[in-house]
Amino acid sequence: MSGHPMWIDTHCHLDAPEFATSLPTIIQAAAEKNVKAILLPAVKMADCAHIRELAHQYSQEIPGLVYTLGIHPLYTNQAQEGDIETLEKRIVESISDPRFVGVGEIGLDYFIEDLDPHKQEFFFNAQLDLAQKYQLPVILHVRRSQDAILKALRRRSIPSGIAHAFNGSFQQAEQFIELGFKLGFGGAATYERALQIRRLLKELPLDSMVTETDSPDIPPAWLRGEGIAFNEPAFLPRIAKELALVRGVSDAEFASAIWGNAMQVLPRWSALCAGIPQLLSLNLAS
Repeated sequence: MSGHPMWIDTHCHLDAPEFATSLPTIIQAAAEKNVKAILLPAVKMADCAHIRELAHQYSQEIPGLVYTLGIHPLYTNQAQEGDIETLEKRIVESISDPRFVGVGEIGLDYFIEDLDPHKQEFFFNAQLDLAQKYQLPVILHVRRSQDAILKALRRRSIPSGIAHAFNGSFQQAEQFIELGFKLGFGGAATYERALQIRRLLKELPLDSMVTETDSPDIPPAWLRGEGIAFNEPAFLPRIAKELALVRGVSDAEFASAIWGNAMQVLPRWSALCAGIPQLLSLNLAS
């Protein structure tokens, strides 16, 4: 990818309220920075139709714009058991949509104290079962819950997925990799004090990682000094270049590897991008 690397944001909440009044500008800024692919994960059932609409609405600007459907652990307190049946219907309806690539954002969060752990586990396990039934990859929220999530994954046959915003141990990282998962790295790794995340970036296999912003969350270190309120996908290239620097590889090598990693772990995304001429020609040039 000499000259103009293609960048990929594997986790970006374009439907967040922070973007509501400026989404066309946010999308255009990302496109101008050569962010060619973005994954938009749903967080609650009420948002699923909107998520799908966004993926299609901005597909000209971001040709590799895709989405996943699921219930985020932070929204499980307000979820109803019937939402699982609704989610399954949405998944079945979306299988024919090439921009639908998996189940997510799902998982467990043991950091937020007022979440009901039993409700979290019910919705997480039920959604994993759907991913297994339809053999779909999963986008995982793993905050302080890596071991419990690994245990749940081992009981099933989930084809692949991404452990988003990974901040676990080296041993936990290896276990996710063994199960066919990639690990998401983003703005947190741009902080010099993030020693554990930076160690993982340096020492894990390059083919085990993907880049993400988690926009509008997890702002990179430099935003603190620039007075910018929230993260956005246009910042992904600068974040990725800092990750490449920590890793000790060139921007072009890092971008190429990351793109391939994301395509490998989300085959429906790969099939979509392989059918987009402008992306195919760029890949052939790399």
